[in-house]
Amino acid sequence: MADSVRRVVVSGGSGGIGRALVCAFAAGGASVVALGRDSGRLAALERETRAHGLDVTALVCDLTDEHAVAATSRTVGPASVLVNNAGEALTAPLRDTGLDLWERQIRSNATSAFLLTRALLPDMLERDHGRVVFVASTAALVGTRYTAAYTAAKHAMLGLCRSVAAEVAGTGVTSNAVCPTFVRGPMAERSVARIVERTGRDPAQAEAALAAATPLGRLLEPEEVAAAVAYFAGHAARAVNGQTLTLDGGGTL
Repeated sequence: MADSVRRVVVSGGSGGIGRALVCAFAAGGASVVALGRDSGRLAALERETRAHGLDVTALVCDLTDEHAVAATSRTVGPASVLVNNAGEALTAPLRDTGLDLWERQIRSNATSAFLLTRALLPDMLERDHGRVVFVASTAALVGTRYTAAYTAAKHAMLGLCRSVAAEVAGTGVTSNAVCPTFVRGPMAERSVARIVERTGRDPAQAEAALAAATPLGRLLEPEEVAAAVAYFAGHAARAVNGQTLTLDGGGTL
């Protein structure tokens, strides 16, 4: 059965997309738990959202650590919605991709989602109600140059989403994914900085180069990703399971 007050868990909750997710769910009346590693940004998020009367709790957790995730899941308790949003993007040509970079990308993007989903899914199944949403990337759908580790990690994340969907099919739990292109926020800012460093372009030109990568001709706003996630988490999507919503204006048809 559904919860009277939804508890929503958002990993990577203090970043650009994460912050938008936390604020959107909390504004809708949910009790939101934001997870991440940056204690300063998490504390600021909790303070600012609570000042506006929103029910937000921020917890520091290394989501790549099995024991830390298990302990945090016990603190969080039953969740109605899990949004696997934690991750990072590091780029390098394949020949320069060391094992440390490869493993870091797999752990931050895919292992974190695996551990958190494994921890929170059993209670959802026991209550026969829950939503698991993975914030992947268009990199989960195609291959691009200089992103071997990141692309492999996002493909793994999408594969996990689909495997979870197969396991929960026929229950009141669903598992779906959102795959956005470049989103305005810290990750895009780092991409812009790398373009500036490598090409000598100014920041505006570098951002325009990112924007030109899709038919949108602009960066996505974090709130657009949050709206797509909210759809999968809502009652209207209760029959939707194992699906991917791509946000790139038609660039990966």
